[in-house]
Amino acid sequence: MPPGSPSSDVETLSESGEQVDLKSLLREFYSDFSELAEFELVTDIPEPFDTLLNHQSHMTVTVEHYHGEPVDVAVHRRRNRFRDGRVAQAVDVAKPEELDATEAYTREITLVTQDTQRVVQHGIVRLDPSALSRSVWHQIASGEIPLGRVLIENNVLRQVQLCRLWKVTAGQRLAEFLNLNVGDVVYGRTALIRCDHRPAIELLEIVRGNGPIG
Repeated sequence: MPPGSPSSDVETLSESGEQVDLKSLLREFYSDFSELAEFELVTDIPEPFDTLLNHQSHMTVTVEHYHGEPVDVAVHRRRNRFRDGRVAQAVDVAKPEELDATEAYTREITLVTQDTQRVVQHGIVRLDPSALSRSVWHQIASGEIPLGRVLIENNVLRQVQLCRLWKVTAGQRLAEFLNLNVGDVVYGRTALIRCDHRPAIELLEIVRGNGPIG
């Protein structure tokens, strides 16, 4: 399958478990992908983006080390797809029965440094709640803690797989999220996280790249 081509109109975790379908992830929130950005598949990326993206580790840990301070997550949009076919744009996390009935969960986020309040990463995350324990899934759905930190603090057996690297030309929405100008070039990646050996979480992660390498 060509890079970034849609697998189907049904947006679920990649069936192969080996790659992440970029267009399928974008389609969760964007009918016109260029509203967010233009994407070009690349194999080599410049610093500091290579340090930030070209690895098999959690981005939460990586950006915290790079920027020298913890990050918080800001959830901008979310979608819960239920087993009965319903889709909700926002689910009350105080209703555990709604979370327990979720078949697929997607959210659009930014990571923000705690002390300096810099927005350092944009992301789209799609996960299969059945691949996680109930408590871990509920913590992620709360939107209060970055995904990587939840998995690490709960000692979830996990493997982060870097799938592809992308040259990203900012559209209007990404420019707003990352405090860029429309047309600015940054870089991102698609990645897959296996939890307890199961493909569980698909990721699009785009970094701004500002700040010194510590």
